[in-house]
Amino acid sequence: MKIEQFRYSADNLAYLVYGETSAIVIDGGATDKIRAFLKENGLTLTWAVNTHSHADHTVGTRRLIDEFGAEYLDPIGLAEKGNLLLDGETLQITATPGHTKDSICFYTGDALITGDTLFNGTVGNPFSGDLNAFYRSVKTILEYPDETIIYAGHDYVEESMAFAWHVDRDNPHIDDYLAAHDPDHVRSTLKDEKLVNPYLRFNEPSIISFLKSKRFSTETELDRWKGIMAVG
Repeated sequence: MKIEQFRYSADNLAYLVYGETSAIVIDGGATDKIRAFLKENGLTLTWAVNTHSHADHTVGTRRLIDEFGAEYLDPIGLAEKGNLLLDGETLQITATPGHTKDSICFYTGDALITGDTLFNGTVGNPFSGDLNAFYRSVKTILEYPDETIIYAGHDYVEESMAFAWHVDRDNPHIDDYLAAHDPDHVRSTLKDEKLVNPYLRFNEPSIISFLKSKRFSTETELDRWKGIMAVG
């Protein structure tokens, strides 16, 4: 499976996952660009889906469904289904509640489309109010292979690295991460995220030291996760 990324609005990112003849659009707000890509590459749009139900991600979905006759499943339905088949290959779907109750991620086998659960350099706001569920979702993502490419729902790289420097200012990897940032193709690997993303580094001594300096409990892993979320 191949992935094409499309930027829309100020920092939103849409995706086409496609095989030889068929495609799935995920968070299809870049409708004009997506339409052009489908036609230029002779692809049939089989599915139009979303990582979660926030309006900046669902915008364009109905338009693409109506134009191309694609099938739609809401995020909860997709999580229950567990996978979609695209030209004989499996696109795995995992529930990752936390940002919203219906947040999901899509795994192609070498890339993870994370919506607003995990950004490149940060995580989403916990609009669900369920920090325990968000913690479990992050732990699930951490189980993917280090070489997994992370494709997120927004480009917040510069802002996220400013925060990373604030809480972990001796981290030598932040400058390299920023230097590798390409606004025209926003991505990182899970290994990169483990090196710089404070919300994945809650067990690192430097993050624990920072949390202690702010008088947050660091006794358990969940305490540390909630502490870094509170700081952010």
